[in-house]
Amino acid sequence: MTTQLYYAPMSSAVPFLWVMAELGIDHEAIQLDLKAGDQKKPEVMAHNPMGQVPTLVDQGQGMFESTAITVYLGERYGVERGLWPMVGSAEHMVALSWNSWFAVSLGAAMHRIMINTGDWIPKEIQSPGQAEEGRKRFGERMKILDDRLAEQAYVVGERFTLVDVYGATSLAWGTQVIGFDMSTVPNVAAWMGRCMSREGAKTMGF
Repeated sequence: MTTQLYYAPMSSAVPFLWVMAELGIDHEAIQLDLKAGDQKKPEVMAHNPMGQVPTLVDQGQGMFESTAITVYLGERYGVERGLWPMVGSAEHMVALSWNSWFAVSLGAAMHRIMINTGDWIPKEIQSPGQAEEGRKRFGERMKILDDRLAEQAYVVGERFTLVDVYGATSLAWGTQVIGFDMSTVPNVAAWMGRCMSREGAKTMGF
């Protein structure tokens, strides 16, 4: 049964094109037109009640939410390829922690900045104070990541994993949108360069 990935260009689903390339999974990438409402079609809604991307279908079962999909693909396909730690190992604990950190701790700070500065949000409900607090928190979290990457080549350790895919793509997009100065975190910048230079990253079309 072919694995299917429903995605849209310039969306949070695009990193999974990279993930699939790294894992070497035979799959069908189904591109959706979000403006046309393709994500609300029955064949997508049957697997994702939110009607969003990414939506993964594997073994006939649908799955959604980027962090969950990353962990599932890592545990099912990534261990034997060296792209995910053995389940239950100490390294696996590290991978789960940092994968969630990118989505929750760092993601929340980015979101606070975006909703209070983005031109797609009505100005009357934006708060400059909240935007500034978001920038402060984002900077603090980026310093934490920079310190970690001063000691090792990748987020989990010395080898590249799917956590790096998730983290690097989130930051490649997010730091541009919020206008973060990457020169303040040279270790993060170098890590992103290592990640984005991989052959699999080219599948995203960045």
